[in-house]
Amino acid sequence: MEVKQMPKLSNYRWVILALAASMDIISNYIQFQVSALATKIMPALHLTQPQFSSLLMAPMLVAVVMSIPAGSLADKFGAKKVVMVGCIVSVLGAYGRIIANNFVTMMLMLLMFGVYMSILSTNTIKIFGIWFKQDTNVAMGVFFASASIGIMLSQITNPLFPDVKTAYMFSSTVLLILSICWALFAKDAPKGEVVPPSEPAMKYVKVAIKSKNTWLVALCGGCGMAASMAYSGILPQAFTLGRGMSSASAGVMAAVATVGSFFGSMVGPTIINKLKYAKIFMCSVTAIAACSMFITWYVPMGTPLIINLIIGGLLGAMTGPIVQSMPISFPEIGPKYAGSAGGIVGMASTLLSYFVPVFISAIAGRSFAANFMIEAIVTAMTIIIMLILPDANKGKR
Repeated sequence: MEVKQMPKLSNYRWVILALAASMDIISNYIQFQVSALATKIMPALHLTQPQFSSLLMAPMLVAVVMSIPAGSLADKFGAKKVVMVGCIVSVLGAYGRIIANNFVTMMLMLLMFGVYMSILSTNTIKIFGIWFKQDTNVAMGVFFASASIGIMLSQITNPLFPDVKTAYMFSSTVLLILSICWALFAKDAPKGEVVPPSEPAMKYVKVAIKSKNTWLVALCGGCGMAASMAYSGILPQAFTLGRGMSSASAGVMAAVATVGSFFGSMVGPTIINKLKYAKIFMCSVTAIAACSMFITWYVPMGTPLIINLIIGGLLGAMTGPIVQSMPISFPEIGPKYAGSAGGIVGMASTLLSYFVPVFISAIAGRSFAANFMIEAIVTAMTIIIMLILPDANKGKR
């Protein structure tokens, strides 16, 4: 059997990955400053609990509106230019938090801040697909893992700042520096690679919209992300109110699952890339992750609970980068329409991530056992979609 020759990859791809991952880290760092500094922000801005939740979610909500336009514009003009425009808006929003003195102003600033990340996240499929080709899954894994780093750093370091404005100034300046680095060092494609000719922006969107597999990826990724967010969000409450843990201990236990997710995002794509048939493995680890979610409420405290959280986080995060990077491998999408496909995935994933946790809470009410059960069911539903989608490693061998 003839072995397919893989294209040689440019070493500059690691610069592109480092830039994208660093910008993802600071994005999550800034977003979760709202959470880490909640005890200072809420009284200062006179926030209610719903207003606080709205501020936390604000940067993500931008993706609902921005994803499809950002993808089609990147297909037409190149990802570097479109992300750079987003960075300008986001830096202004990040610094604007320093002078925001009420809910409305802060909401506006956080919506502005979310612009660059919605553009970058939408176009990671295109960017990594061009630079990493057959190793796109690995790059997506690193990018996914960088979000966990940003969240952890935000929770650890923000309480150390003397006041909120100093914390805002620090993170905004880091974003400004990284934006300058993007402008100086980001490139749309390796030297010598032919970029497809530009076409009307709406054509990119129309091609992506007609791709059934792209919508399946959006549904699969969105349900997985939504279940994970609902699960992570309810863990601290379940441990404090239901298990009698202190807030500090509950936070540490919840962080255990995040650490598991970090390593799952990193090692998952590498393992799956080496398999002849990825689909069987992906469905298996997702099934185990769903079971881990379901039994969380029933596992004894201590070491058994820690092991369960690590396993759930590790296995639950393995398939996300693979699924999200699949559109570029679809014949009807490829690198040319990958930005628009990423826009559809980003929009649908954000909508599901916002509304599914609300739906789960409405059904489960105050029952933590019911919450975990429904989250497990939503996670298990993604297995059906994975079975319908093409195998992630089809055509690699």
